[in-house]
Amino acid sequence: MQADTATPSHAVMQQAAEWFALLRSGDATEQDRAALRDWLDQARDHRQAWAYAESISQRFAAMQAPENRNAAAGALTHIHAKRGGRRRLLGSIAVLAGAGWLGWAGWRNGGLSDMALGWSAEHRTATGEMREIRLGDGTRVWLNTATALNTDYQPATRRIQLLTGEMLIDTGHDPRPFFAETRHGRLQALGTRFTVRLDGDNTLLAVYQGKVAVTTSGGDTRVAEAGQQLRFSADSIQPTMAADPAREAWTRGVLLAADIPLQELVTELARYHRGHLGVSPKVAHLRVLGGYPLRDPERALAMLESVLPVKVERTLPWWTTIEPK
Repeated sequence: MQADTATPSHAVMQQAAEWFALLRSGDATEQDRAALRDWLDQARDHRQAWAYAESISQRFAAMQAPENRNAAAGALTHIHAKRGGRRRLLGSIAVLAGAGWLGWAGWRNGGLSDMALGWSAEHRTATGEMREIRLGDGTRVWLNTATALNTDYQPATRRIQLLTGEMLIDTGHDPRPFFAETRHGRLQALGTRFTVRLDGDNTLLAVYQGKVAVTTSGGDTRVAEAGQQLRFSADSIQPTMAADPAREAWTRGVLLAADIPLQELVTELARYHRGHLGVSPKVAHLRVLGGYPLRDPERALAMLESVLPVKVERTLPWWTTIEPK
């Protein structure tokens, strides 16, 4: 079962992008198409990487001629039909094509139902978008990239439900108790400024003012004070740590890197990048310092090229990787 959810390696992802670029160019021969079918038939992660490339391409369909999109989708259809899984494959391609990033993120994180709910949320942001909303009680909420939330203000309580992404909350003065909820549990704000981020199978809380009481879905409880952060799942709470200033800096459009691996920075920057953004394992360990603009990912990439022995390569208009220089 583990192999079903594992992410393909950087090398395999690059191979898929190169095959896709060849088909998109219109120069692929029948021999090339046969070689692609052989490559797809070699391993499951090859087919996963190809399905990902196809799903990402749907968001940039205007850049591609219809015949090239059809050829790309047809290659994957052929290989699965050959294996007897045609009906299952066609259904999966339809989901990937219609959902774009939704399909990929759901495949990786298993959070498809929550993401689907996000499309009909009361407040939401697109990939790369950040904005602030003000609620009737004076509470200010900043929504990070690809974030969705609902609010529920009642005579006796105030409640915000985070469906996807990340938010920073600065609570307004109001006698009603204030709660923030994720699928992992409930947070009660005690006159506070704090961030909440859904991160795979857990929620990350960082408190900057006041206190926040955490209650997991399983009933575990803990109070986090100003300057502290912690992660919790539905049934456990991890040890409390010092709050990371980077958890709040995104509201100013800045990604702070305090001597972190390049892989960690790229993983974070990719949340604001509409296409694929990857990094070669050969340079993923390089240490990074400084502040990088979240609202201008291209400028952030150029900054990395200027301070590290790396180069930015674009196999496709929507497929970017950082490679050794």
